Amino acid sequence: MQLAHIALYVQDLEGMKDFYVQYFDASANTKYHNPKTGLQTYFLSFSDGARLELMTRPELTPHPQQDAPAAGYNHIAFMLGSRERVDALAQELSLAGCPILSGPRVTGDGYYEASLLDPEGNLLELVA
Repeated sequence: MQLAHIALYVQDLEGMKDFYVQYFDASANTKYHNPKTGLQTYFLSFSDGARLELMTRPELTPHPQQDAPAAGYNHIAFMLGSRERVDALAQELSLAGCPILSGPRVTGDGYYEASLLDPEGNLLELVA
């Protein structure tokens, strides 16, 4: 069995597509639009076969900012392959305005990672 994809609702579909294409080397398919429901989506594909679906619709509301962990989606981790790549992308994303929450550092479970927020506040991990 293989995980087919992960989907995220986003406010700025074009901006988020561009973010993941620019910084994570994703390839985007042609935008899907259902005029009846207003749903618009892109599937982003990564070199290892993983896919991320970005979706938006007119009635979408922002997710609430939470001060405490909640059940459900937590983060997306990108395996970059080396500490140097984690350091470089973390610095590049920080300069682009993405808040770095922790790291780069070695975690208690042995990963070398940086945790940060994408432009819409979704938690990402850069991992070596």
